[in-house]
Amino acid sequence: MAKSKNILITGASTGIGYDLAKVFVGNGYTVFGSVRKQKDADRLLEDLGESFRPLLFDVTDHEAIDQAAAQLEKEIGDQGLAGLINNAGIALGGPFVDLKIDEYRYQFEVNVFGLIKVTQAFLPLLGAKETPSFDPGRIVQISSIAGKHGMPFMSPYSGSKHALEGITESLRKELLFYGIDVILIEPGPIKTPIWEKGASEAVEERFKKSVFYPALQTFQKRFVAKAVKDAWTSERAARIIFNAFEASRPKTRYLIVPGKFKNWTLPRLMPTRTVDKFLGKALGLMK
Repeated sequence: MAKSKNILITGASTGIGYDLAKVFVGNGYTVFGSVRKQKDADRLLEDLGESFRPLLFDVTDHEAIDQAAAQLEKEIGDQGLAGLINNAGIALGGPFVDLKIDEYRYQFEVNVFGLIKVTQAFLPLLGAKETPSFDPGRIVQISSIAGKHGMPFMSPYSGSKHALEGITESLRKELLFYGIDVILIEPGPIKTPIWEKGASEAVEERFKKSVFYPALQTFQKRFVAKAVKDAWTSERAARIIFNAFEASRPKTRYLIVPGKFKNWTLPRLMPTRTVDKFLGKALGLMK
């Protein structure tokens, strides 16, 4: 069977998705990238050339996803996909008691249910069928360290990524049946527009009357702003993810964390209550 050089990347318009598309195109792949707006499709075509093929769909639009999968089946059904990179996502935040249930629902619609729908729709093109004419592909799930370590005021995002981690653990084992590998990527802070679109919006006008507003402001200034300042570029993250995808025997998980010992290893070595108290005191949450 032939090895495909086609790959699908969701959320390709900016950030890690864009830089992943750039890296894969530069290494001889044809990249099918999902974007939500025609103007983004046009921009990426101009930037990346004919090896980039835009797919117009939002991951919350299940009908559009099915249409894109049918379109791709007609176009590359005999070649298949070498990989699916589930990158599309948003980050919502705010005090748990002040957030609306619909905000949690939307967070999960994008980061969890959208990802599930995309994966199910394109699995046949990755080799999940009786007699594929191509080698099995790989699935790369872009999670976050937030899926393991939940920070205050980030419960919607952390919850969605924790769900993704559990789903991925099960999916990887199930897809042994087809020879399709599933790789989990756990980035720490990366310089991408997600901070502007979601997490940074936690301090909004609507939270000024919240009892948590002072702590929320401190969190933004002491933790979020510093994390963004020290974050790696999305280009660097994309290169690491590409190398993981290309590895002959990839690990099941890849951690992409600046200052790994301080920001990941040390907090996980410390007792959980100690970490909670440290954060509580730093943010003024301790009574």
